[in-house]
Amino acid sequence: MIEVAAAIIEDGEGRMLIARRAPGKSQAGMWEFPGGKLEPGESPEACLRRELLEEMGIEIEPYAYFGVNEHDYGAVTIRLLAYRARFVSGEIALTDHDEYRWVSAAELEEYRFAPADVPFLEMLG
Repeated sequence: MIEVAAAIIEDGEGRMLIARRAPGKSQAGMWEFPGGKLEPGESPEACLRRELLEEMGIEIEPYAYFGVNEHDYGAVTIRLLAYRARFVSGEIALTDHDEYRWVSAAELEEYRFAPADVPFLEMLG
């Protein structure tokens, strides 16, 4: 079981940041709430601050636990911990993704999300 954290990052207008997984990555072409794997002994909040700085060049502030979902991808099972977060600063520069969007809750259904993220869409909807 791999523990992964995901950030539901909101901007000042109530839109959420989603990102598309780049070609060559697992779940390539699918959208997700950005985040990454927890390092040993790392809190989900610290993981999200580190991953978003590494993968997108932005600073965020996770402020509330949102939910958890375990998903079996066959070769690997992940435990995805979602947190609500505020966008703090920075210009988005992608390294692990090939596209990003700021979308409203109503627009989320227009995107094909990685299966582990889908339960969070239902909770936001």
